[in-house]
Amino acid sequence: MIRNLFRRVTITTQKYKRAYTTETENLKKTPLYDFHVKYGGKMVPFAGYSMPLQYSNLGLLGSHLHTRKHASLFDVSHMLQTRLTGKDKIKFLEKLVVADLEKLLIGNSTLSVFTNENGGIIDDTVICKHDDHLYIVSNAACADKDLAHIQKHLSEFQKTGGEAELKVIDDHALLALQGPKAVLTLEKLTGQNLNDFKFMTGRFMSIKEVDCHVTRSGYTGEDGFEISIPTSEATRLAELILDDPFVELAGLGPRDSLRLEAGLCLYGHDLDETTTPIEAGLSWTIGKRRKEEGGFLGADIILKQLQHGTKRRRVGMIVEGAPARENAEIKTQKDEIIGKVTSGVPSPTLKENVAMGYVETGYHKLGTILWVKVRARNQKAYVTRMPFVPTKYYK
Repeated sequence: MIRNLFRRVTITTQKYKRAYTTETENLKKTPLYDFHVKYGGKMVPFAGYSMPLQYSNLGLLGSHLHTRKHASLFDVSHMLQTRLTGKDKIKFLEKLVVADLEKLLIGNSTLSVFTNENGGIIDDTVICKHDDHLYIVSNAACADKDLAHIQKHLSEFQKTGGEAELKVIDDHALLALQGPKAVLTLEKLTGQNLNDFKFMTGRFMSIKEVDCHVTRSGYTGEDGFEISIPTSEATRLAELILDDPFVELAGLGPRDSLRLEAGLCLYGHDLDETTTPIEAGLSWTIGKRRKEEGGFLGADIILKQLQHGTKRRRVGMIVEGAPARENAEIKTQKDEIIGKVTSGVPSPTLKENVAMGYVETGYHKLGTILWVKVRARNQKAYVTRMPFVPTKYYK
């Protein structure tokens, strides 16, 4: 039963993800496109790229469970990688994101969000701090929008004498090696003991004589790494990783179900420009100093919400019956509409239907009984803690 439900929901999920795509014939290809085809990847449009949804050897459910038990390799080369340099790089970027980059230690990373003047989220991003630059990874679907936003404000910043420069890292692929056995695989390839490599830190490493930038991070809720590698070496490294008996390839399907089990947001669905960090339950991404000083776009609105609350909140739910899909209405027991689902899938790990959505404040408390409209019927649901599946980050 869970297999059939998982298949139906994932296929539906792909339909709305394709909304990011323009014309099919104009799809971009990552450096690993031929590699995916070689190994039976089912290619679908996503964020303007032709990306693997799943692979023929495992399928969606098998790939999800394999990642939780062993390790999987994901191609995330479609993500936007940039490098910010200059003596005023932190001063500039803190105008656009909510993180305390000044306090962030060298070699450490942080999840943050770009905000607009109304406090809405333009995109979510991971920022890694190094001595001479900030390494920034953001979403492929938002790449053009993000670059235009950053360049506009950077130009204004430079005109006032600020020193900062942005470089798009377009000569590197990005691989995500995720799962409890990921560290064993990387240790074999580097010949290093990685016990001192903690979650949300980054470093430059040589992998099979290739200089790479590696962060211990990912979007599956599991331990793992994201490896930025020169495009010319990407396929070779992917083949070497796949040679490990613990590793299988994984695509967009399991990546989506894994991140949802981990309670992680997908931009364009759980986050958008009408949603503030406070509504989204991301107030923890705002540094203490930033909560006191502001200084980022939309700070007045966001900090006011932080103090006085918001009208709606993101929640996690367990849904009985059929799985809830995006835009399904969330109701009270009196049939009053109080919100909508933004992500939903049958959880392969829990064997229950999990969903994420926004509800009116007051209905967000743990254990609250709600109703979700699925296929013209109201199905019982209850608010539960996220992540749905405990994360296993290496801290």
